[in-house]
Amino acid sequence: MDEPRVALVTGANKGIGFEIAKLLGTAHGMRVLVGARDAVRGKEAATALGPFATAVTLDVTDAGSVAALASLERLDVMVNNAGVLLERGAPPSGTPVELLRRTFETNVFGVVAVTNAVLPALRRSDAGRVVNVSSGLGSLAFTTEPSHMYAQHPLLSYNASKSALNAVTVSFANELRATAIKVNAADPGYCATDLNDHSGPRTAARGAVAAVRLATLPADGPTGGFFDEDGPVPW
Repeated sequence: MDEPRVALVTGANKGIGFEIAKLLGTAHGMRVLVGARDAVRGKEAATALGPFATAVTLDVTDAGSVAALASLERLDVMVNNAGVLLERGAPPSGTPVELLRRTFETNVFGVVAVTNAVLPALRRSDAGRVVNVSSGLGSLAFTTEPSHMYAQHPLLSYNASKSALNAVTVSFANELRATAIKVNAADPGYCATDLNDHSGPRTAARGAVAAVRLATLPADGPTGGFFDEDGPVPW
């Protein structure tokens, strides 16, 4: 009997990350590593998920924490879900540069660091998948259309970080195009999570759908794309 595929989900102790972990384990039979900055919350989440889940203490902004991932012998799916939204109502001109630095540290640099750390393990997989959880707020097509709902939310640091994450996604996909690894960005939609004080109209479970679909793509699936649950999202 084949060993179950192994997935690592960052920021998986709650919200969309928790739901992604749940779907990968229950619907796709994977062994899921539940990444969480807080060890206690990570263990609680893994216990709630069930025997397929194992807690991994992981802060994507901490070099030592990320470096420990290099010891993974096997990894088939990497879901970079951890993210922050730090601004609360300030216009772009009123957003401190330090806030951008802190946002990019998690939403962009953390993704690059984690992906690089696990890439050797992913290369050993016969069907490696990297999914970066982005946002429609990172779509330049959406945010430059005045009538679009996302144009009404000029969150400088968050939006810019997700646009940058999309560019990171394309860069890794291009590098790995000749391998068995596929790299894509997922737009979960506006979901009710701690990130936005539970203001979104969608559930976290529904927000997990696009990421899980990309994490389980067949060999002829796309790479270097941006997708929500209904299909491609414009850059």
